[in-house]
Amino acid sequence: MTDVRTYGGWRRRRGLGLLGLGTTGTFVALAALTTLVLATSINARAALYTGPPAAVAGALVLIRVSGVPVAHLIMRRVRWSYGKARGHTRYRAGVVVAHPRAFQLPGVLAGTRLLSAEDAFGRPYGIVWDRRSGLFTATLKVSPTSTWLAERSDADTWVANWGTWLASLGHMPAVRWVTVTVDTAPEPGSALADTIDRALSSDAPEAASLLMRQLVGTAPRTAARVDTYVSVTFDPARSPAGQGDMSTAIGELGRTMEALASALGSCGVTITGPATASELAGIVRAAYDPAARADTTRADDLTWADAGPIGAEEHPDRYRHDSGISVNWAWHEAPRQNVPADVLSRLVAPGPFPKRVSLQYRPLPAAEAMRVLEDEVNAAAFREHYRRRTGRDETARDAYDQARARQAAAEEATGAGVTLVTLYVTTTVTHEDDLPRAVAVTEAAAEASRIRLRRLWGSQAAAFATTLPCGVCPAEHTRRSW
Repeated sequence: MTDVRTYGGWRRRRGLGLLGLGTTGTFVALAALTTLVLATSINARAALYTGPPAAVAGALVLIRVSGVPVAHLIMRRVRWSYGKARGHTRYRAGVVVAHPRAFQLPGVLAGTRLLSAEDAFGRPYGIVWDRRSGLFTATLKVSPTSTWLAERSDADTWVANWGTWLASLGHMPAVRWVTVTVDTAPEPGSALADTIDRALSSDAPEAASLLMRQLVGTAPRTAARVDTYVSVTFDPARSPAGQGDMSTAIGELGRTMEALASALGSCGVTITGPATASELAGIVRAAYDPAARADTTRADDLTWADAGPIGAEEHPDRYRHDSGISVNWAWHEAPRQNVPADVLSRLVAPGPFPKRVSLQYRPLPAAEAMRVLEDEVNAAAFREHYRRRTGRDETARDAYDQARARQAAAEEATGAGVTLVTLYVTTTVTHEDDLPRAVAVTEAAAEASRIRLRRLWGSQAAAFATTLPCGVCPAEHTRRSW
């Protein structure tokens, strides 16, 4: 019997933070402490005036709730209240309004536009164009091979090739990030009936047609629909060929997608083709209106105007949209131990409710990756030096984090890539009474996959859009000045 191979090596970026703080929190705490010491040295009575503000500032960055500093929670609540007061949390489409933006999508998707292009083989594919940032996102439809039905050596080879594929993104400066989305939903059985209806010929014998209809009628009425997408977000401004006009940028995107698709075939997936513009519109429409999922699979002429919801309203803990109510989470903590290749199988497996799981990979350019890892090693060494100078005992987590930082730097020096990884999960119900059960099922599946999810309070609409194959990256939106 062979041993099961496990994988790991990830770690959270920490920078020069002390006491579990980030770089910004550390400087705020040190500034408050320095102000208090200087004021006290000048005049002892000044501590009566500077002490309370310094204590409050220190408490805001040191006290954490579910791993999040209190200052962040307060800032998030203030932003939410401000946005709600200005009506930014509600959306109503102008169905009968003759206006060019009457059918735009809500939230972070409002500035997007759906384009259609052709690849080198003449196949049409859809492109989501973010007009604010100038980024293009194209999506590949893939069919992954189950690791449960394959030899373990084959699964290990697929994982190794996937790591190589991700490392190659660091040498493609125009590729900003890649999002892998697994979309699962209960299928009432209409897909089988539709497939048989399309396949039946009008000239078929009556007995054969009757037999096929009887088989459809006696087939199980419940099944699961599983779709997997790989979305690549392309930045023409970083392309070695230069930005040029839109046709040049789209041509460069097509060549990049073709190169990535050919290499992706060795990672245990079968490329079924690029997603067309109509298919992308149908995916978005089905997400906003789960009751129309069967209709969107039949339609082949959907546009971006058909994709958005009629109405949507964001709440701190949920997102209401047409016939659905969704709850969204983000990856709070990765597994602390090495894991097998099928660690996420419980989370991405079909369940009683529609669910989307998106893993987003932001590759660092090869030159930047070396600098980032050197900074992480230096920061770990600084924390170790600070610990010794203050006489504190070394914790197991500190030793583990320092070893991981050195391991990552050593692996990068031998040719490995560096990628920032985040995970987002969305589950949707059509009846509010089912929401507690859907939340419990999703969180239990995450625990079985050895990861911790954190509900994105006050950011439900943005997280909902992130799990769609439209190229949304929350980290990019937080840095962007609107």
